[in-house]
Amino acid sequence: MKEELHIQFENCFGIGKLDHLFDFSISNSYLIYAPNGTMKTSFAKTFDLISKNDSKQKPSDRIYKNRITKYEVLIENKEINPEDILVINAEDNNFDASSKISSFLASKELKQEYDSIYKELNDNKVEFIKKLKIISQSTDCETEFINTFSEDENANFFEVLNQQIINLKAKFEKFDFRYNDVFDRKGNVKKFLDKNKTILDQYINDYKNIISKSRFFKDSTDNTFGTYQANVIIKSIEDNSFFQAGHKFVLEDGTEIENVENLKSIIQDEIQNILNDEKLKASFEKVDKAIGANAELRSFKNVLEKNNLILIKLKDYEKFKQEIWINYFSEIKEEAIELLDFYKSKKARLEKIISDAKKEFTLWKNIVTTFNSRFHVPFKVNIINQEDIILKQETANLNFDYSDRGKEPIKQTRDNLLSILSKGEQRAYFILHFLFEIEARKLKQSRDLLIFDDVADSFDYKNKFAIIEYIKEIHEKNDFKVIILTHNFDFYRTITSRLYLNRDVIYMTTKNSENEITLHKGEYVNDVFSYFIKKFKKEKFFISLIAFVRNLIEYSESKNNQDYLILTSCLHRKEESENLLAKDIFKIFQKKLIFLKDKAIDFGEENLIQLIIKTADSIKSDDSNEIALENKICLAVAIRLETEKYLINKLPDFDLKAINKNQTQVLFKEYCKKYPDSQNSLKIDKVNLMTPENIHINAFMFEPLIDMSMIHLMNLYKEIKSLN
Repeated sequence: MKEELHIQFENCFGIGKLDHLFDFSISNSYLIYAPNGTMKTSFAKTFDLISKNDSKQKPSDRIYKNRITKYEVLIENKEINPEDILVINAEDNNFDASSKISSFLASKELKQEYDSIYKELNDNKVEFIKKLKIISQSTDCETEFINTFSEDENANFFEVLNQQIINLKAKFEKFDFRYNDVFDRKGNVKKFLDKNKTILDQYINDYKNIISKSRFFKDSTDNTFGTYQANVIIKSIEDNSFFQAGHKFVLEDGTEIENVENLKSIIQDEIQNILNDEKLKASFEKVDKAIGANAELRSFKNVLEKNNLILIKLKDYEKFKQEIWINYFSEIKEEAIELLDFYKSKKARLEKIISDAKKEFTLWKNIVTTFNSRFHVPFKVNIINQEDIILKQETANLNFDYSDRGKEPIKQTRDNLLSILSKGEQRAYFILHFLFEIEARKLKQSRDLLIFDDVADSFDYKNKFAIIEYIKEIHEKNDFKVIILTHNFDFYRTITSRLYLNRDVIYMTTKNSENEITLHKGEYVNDVFSYFIKKFKKEKFFISLIAFVRNLIEYSESKNNQDYLILTSCLHRKEESENLLAKDIFKIFQKKLIFLKDKAIDFGEENLIQLIIKTADSIKSDDSNEIALENKICLAVAIRLETEKYLINKLPDFDLKAINKNQTQVLFKEYCKKYPDSQNSLKIDKVNLMTPENIHINAFMFEPLIDMSMIHLMNLYKEIKSLN
């Protein structure tokens, strides 16, 4: 059964027009080699915007905005679902798929039950937090409460509440200040208290000195009897029933108290005595002056102006913070107990779900393990708080341990890690996130379309083969439809061989003057040199072999080798060049290439230079294959020879024998000296820019040749021919 993907793009970024049909019933994967500037980025970007389905971000021609854009992608004649497209681009540093880990709960029933329980718990917690916020006036009750009682940043609200529930009180103290006015998020109050410890200690000592003389309040090493304790007593006897029963209070100095009003009066007098104490006032003025110098403490200053005795509590900042929260929660103690009971009733089932899920929850662990073993990078990845990922339904925390030179690993944050990694190492990091996304999409079982956009670019060879191995595994399964884009010729050939791709699913792209894109059958997936040798009887291939064999002699023998020098004469106008015959060159081929030892050519008697020019003319006049390497090599050699012919004619007195290397460059410099105003200099300069890589095929890397436009080479050949 066919599974056809039909793409029709018009005026999508750099693509003028592209109309192509991919049949994924014959292969899970297609490979497209696109030379730089052809269509790769525009193709990937168009698919990426289709996948995002954002009405404000659509494919278009960003320069000529009046051009009508078309971006139609059909699967079996039906419009593709944007959610079924994923463009994998390792340059996309905004992509984060770690949240996909929670979707690896393979059992749909478990996931649904978990989601239901979690929603109930969360809804109840939200309602409780609303009440708590009214009491505390804190900007973030949940976080503040957790951080007050736990140093674990991933602590669970319910578990912290469970630890503190026994400390909640039936009788609680109310505070008349906003929580964040004293316990501010930036920690300015804490910094102030630490910085001004001396004057605060003076204030507290003066306070204790006054208390020691009070007939009512007392402060001892073990316990304190202060305003809070006095108010508790007043509340408990406010209806006077205590006194009506015949009881009374007798203070330490013998003073008898027989009614509530009398008690209140004594307490108020004692408080005023404390507040009006001149020494204590002087101590507080020092504190007040220090606060006044800090604009960020304005709210805290207002709190102290209402009740400066709060400074006594702030002597132990963290303890007072805990005391505050215990009193807040005590005010809604019944609701807190009810919420905690509900959590406990659901917790057992949640733990059972997690236990069951763990049996099916090894996939993401395997991703991390495989990544760590395959990719050669200076960090190891871990996923921390694994159970919390489910329990709290939060994004997974990826933990990175960086290590080099055999030192102990040091944990790094994401941002810090990326700042120290090389470009290739950063790409490996981002690939990890796409691996999570791909695994999560497998669960959909919808054969999503994956577009790999030069994912191995900037990788070293170890990491390049690591990502190729991933792609191979995806290709061999039936989970996805895959299109692999690259402008890296080595990657193109490696993918072809590693994935055992059929030639029918391998393409090379070309672009005409209207930016219309054509996908041609892929070439040069095997050894190009061997291919040329087998085609030696055709002039184009014979001429192309000159550069190959010359390089072969250079690598295996010496530049002083006579055969090397003769082949060099084929690429430059030397005295001996004009007399060389094709058969002279073929004899060298036969000596160096065993396959040609007993072979013959039909054009052996032809003058070599004339053969090269004639062959280049035939290529120029044909509607030539844009991709064919042999065409480009022949044109490049002919361009060089015609250029040197022109330069030598213009420099009749110049001694060619004096040139040891870089003949074209040397001649060009002499030409520029003699004809500084010549308009032809620009044309000749283009020869130096465009042809060296095509003639000197160093290391047999053919990417420069394939990327070179045939149109540009043919136009340059015409220009240079016109000079002569």
